[in-house]
Amino acid sequence: MSTISPHAIIEEGAIIAEDVEIGPFCFISGNAKIGRGTKIAANTCIYGNTTIGEYNDIFSHAVLGSVPQDLKYAGEEVELIIGDYNKIREFTLFNPGTAGGGGKTVVGSHNLFMGYVHLGHDVIIGNHCILANAATLAGHVEMGNHAVIGGMTPVHQFVKIGDYAMIAGASALSQDVPPYCLAEGNRAVLRGLNLNGLRRHVERSDIDALRASYRELFESGKPLQEQASILFETTSSELVKNLCTFIINTKRGIPFERKES
Repeated sequence: MSTISPHAIIEEGAIIAEDVEIGPFCFISGNAKIGRGTKIAANTCIYGNTTIGEYNDIFSHAVLGSVPQDLKYAGEEVELIIGDYNKIREFTLFNPGTAGGGGKTVVGSHNLFMGYVHLGHDVIIGNHCILANAATLAGHVEMGNHAVIGGMTPVHQFVKIGDYAMIAGASALSQDVPPYCLAEGNRAVLRGLNLNGLRRHVERSDIDALRASYRELFESGKPLQEQASILFETTSSELVKNLCTFIINTKRGIPFERKES
């Protein structure tokens, strides 16, 4: 049975599953769908076509699904879709998609969004990610799985962040960060592999393969995409192949310090 404060405002048409908790002074749109076991703390606002999965913890003053901060938005039907078991902390702001980006912002499962995190329109977030306080993602940003963004870090629109990547706090990211890598600085550049994250999830042999490939890609002075294509054809490591594929397909480029060969 759901527990809903009599001081909450829930528009007709909203779909609320069993065991949902909704605190006082919340607003829930008539187009919202709230999955089983989700907890929504006081003063949270859920607008528009927002779908929230199961067992999410949404803390007070979060604003989810309000119209995109994009001057091209003209009232189209757009969506915000959130998976399961996420923790969405105080004063977070998640915008839905836009017509130009497919109409959807999509958040996976088991993520932690700390206070004041902003997800812009058409953002795609994988699973098991951590965004620390006041991390700010512009429109069309894509994050893989197990990625981490430090506090007070802005990410430029259309940037892609690969699996197990980490962006240090107080950085400013304007280019793509490949899987398994660590970037830091203003503007952020690659500093090596995200070894702390990798050691929690990846076998030592795969880490050794990534270390060797990182040196070949970013420290040899050879043309990056050309070297990634060669490595892709010669490696037996699926993680190295994933790294090379990301580099080959980048549109914004990779932020690393070029060395003369």
